[in-house]
Amino acid sequence: MKIECWSIGKAHDPAIREAIEDFTSRVNKYNPVKWQILPVPKNAGMLSEMDLKKLEGKMILEWLEKDSILVALDEYGKEISSTGLADFIVKKGNMGTKKIVFLIGGAFGIDPAVLERADHRISLSKLTFPHQLVRLILIEQIYRAYTIIKNEKYHHR
Repeated sequence: MKIECWSIGKAHDPAIREAIEDFTSRVNKYNPVKWQILPVPKNAGMLSEMDLKKLEGKMILEWLEKDSILVALDEYGKEISSTGLADFIVKKGNMGTKKIVFLIGGAFGIDPAVLERADHRISLSKLTFPHQLVRLILIEQIYRAYTIIKNEKYHHR
């Protein structure tokens, strides 16, 4: 099963890029994971919040393969624990899922059409984080999930 992490915005900030790359390489020892940084639509500053989200949503839906499981990171999504994420990954793998896409939306969130297409909506926290930190938190949690699955020391229960 492939895992892809999609994020709308600029490339990883140099200040946290190293940590993201470190956790990405750690996850790759268990399972392939790939980052896809989706570009902000042109003239984004000239668009209304709603129009920008629609353009981003259209791009996401065009890029998304039909059989991919889409997990939208959404502030109104269900909060899950680290062990819950591990269980989710195991369950999807056992179901024969070919690809899971974790989506971090743009500055104004995720378009309703994308949320409607999403197979799952999860929240990493009730707190609001900068997108760069969400990327790091997401990949660290995926790594933590695999260490839970493999019953390794990283996660302390």
